[in-house]
Amino acid sequence: MRIAYGDLIGGVSGDMFLAALIDAGVPVRKLRADLKKIPTLRFDLKIAAKEVYGVRATRVRVLCAERERPRSWREVRRLIQRSRLDRSIKDTGEQIFGLLAAAEGKVHGMDPNRVHFHELGGTDAIVDVMAAAIGRHELGIERFYFSPAPLGRTVVRSDHGPLPIPGPATLELLKGVPVHGVAVEGETVTPTGAAIVRAFAKAFGEPPEMTVEKIGYGAGEREWPGRPNLFRLILGSAAGWQHEEMLVIETNIDDMNPEFYDHVFDRLFGAGARDVFLSPIQMKKNRPATLLRVIAGPADREKIARVLFEETSTIGIRYYAVGRLVLKRSVGTVKTPYGVLRVKIVEEPNGAHRAIPEYDDLKRIAAARNIPLKRLYDEVTQLLSDASYSPRSTRRPRRSGKGSSRQDAKAAKEG
Repeated sequence: MRIAYGDLIGGVSGDMFLAALIDAGVPVRKLRADLKKIPTLRFDLKIAAKEVYGVRATRVRVLCAERERPRSWREVRRLIQRSRLDRSIKDTGEQIFGLLAAAEGKVHGMDPNRVHFHELGGTDAIVDVMAAAIGRHELGIERFYFSPAPLGRTVVRSDHGPLPIPGPATLELLKGVPVHGVAVEGETVTPTGAAIVRAFAKAFGEPPEMTVEKIGYGAGEREWPGRPNLFRLILGSAAGWQHEEMLVIETNIDDMNPEFYDHVFDRLFGAGARDVFLSPIQMKKNRPATLLRVIAGPADREKIARVLFEETSTIGIRYYAVGRLVLKRSVGTVKTPYGVLRVKIVEEPNGAHRAIPEYDDLKRIAAARNIPLKRLYDEVTQLLSDASYSPRSTRRPRRSGKGSSRQDAKAAKEG
């Protein structure tokens, strides 16, 4: 699997992302040809080498008319839809601009469909966004990972008056993204750069397990004292497992009715928990208690905390970052003599695939057929071992939307 790690050394903007893609191997001729498939856009790309603290990087400028009337989100979407680009590229471009429209709408208190982009609807922004979608498609990148975002500070002039940096729309787009402040007076992350990162990111943190193949450097326009204004794109092939940055959120409980835990589990999985489990502990004054521990993504921290405070007797929780390595998984279905049931497909490090029947489906069929669960499990696993299953030959099951159990929700998240 082709993956990429975006290293926000000095930050990221649309043109820095585009420059890194070109530096990593996206053919400029192909890029120009695809961008010309978008109707009515008039622009040129100026591409040059730039040295940043001794590192050779690529700098890209999109040259277009200095003054353009603001385009609405509807107009931008119509341009993308009318283009002759591949459907997957169109979808990616619409996803990025949809995030921009949602952020602008939230900041200005209006329906995203009524948002009129100013700088963000200009030809240069459209070129940056669609070039990012084209470049990802051209390089065959299936998954993106990014480092935390460095944020500088200052105040700048805009069409709405003086605005703080990071800008309100940029911060809206960075919700759920790990950030850290840097000693830079300027905009290190632009709204376009933030939207691209949000649309592409599978996870944030340290580089994933990968074999490095290519490296591209995109240079920004500004020069920061003591900090290279570079966005680095590292391309490679994934290891037999994936690295994910997670949170452990936990609390000690010694005064709650244990009958409530079933309901708490349902709500936690509904809020995004990847796993929830209980451990018996001994607290002060020799009181027996329960350690309730949740594993979740960083973006779900506040939702998990709300559930714990609302549904348990706790008055305080702890959380800390952890990393985990997980094998690649997908969910499919298989026909058996007892009916169709779901299976989890696990890809082993050597490339082999292992299929595991879904417990809830086995339980349902065993009850309906009045047969022992163990016998059904043995028969289905034997059936799976006799056949050849892979992620390509499976499909994700349709969700009925009629009250799935917490096990169903967990299986869907891990698949």
